[in-house]
Amino acid sequence: MTEADDLNDYPNILLLEDDLLLAMDMEDHLLQTGHNIIGPFGRIADAMDAIPRNDLAGAIVDLNLHGELSVPVIEMLRERDVPVIICSSHAELPELKSRLKGLPMLPKPWHPQKLNRLVAETFGASSTA
Repeated sequence: MTEADDLNDYPNILLLEDDLLLAMDMEDHLLQTGHNIIGPFGRIADAMDAIPRNDLAGAIVDLNLHGELSVPVIEMLRERDVPVIICSSHAELPELKSRLKGLPMLPKPWHPQKLNRLVAETFGASSTA
């Protein structure tokens, strides 16, 4: 079995985060815990382009990308029955909370154990860490 074949066994997680350092940190963590990352993307259009081209086990989506809400990405993922975790410091705002009802929230700054638990509960993917 090649390394590429082995990577195909890992669940694909789409990562949408506009803060490059946070995106790299989360990507490294998810790779170490046995996931394949689609992205990370820092723009809504790039994530929306990638969604139909990938078999996704789940997505971790920042809510506010440079002042633009990622609601279109969240809606596209929901239409495709892709589980979503919202990673944001804005998710608790009352006007957004009702729109995101039922979606798991990962507050920033994120904590590795909480991320592992949410990934396992939401995506049904176990982590190896």
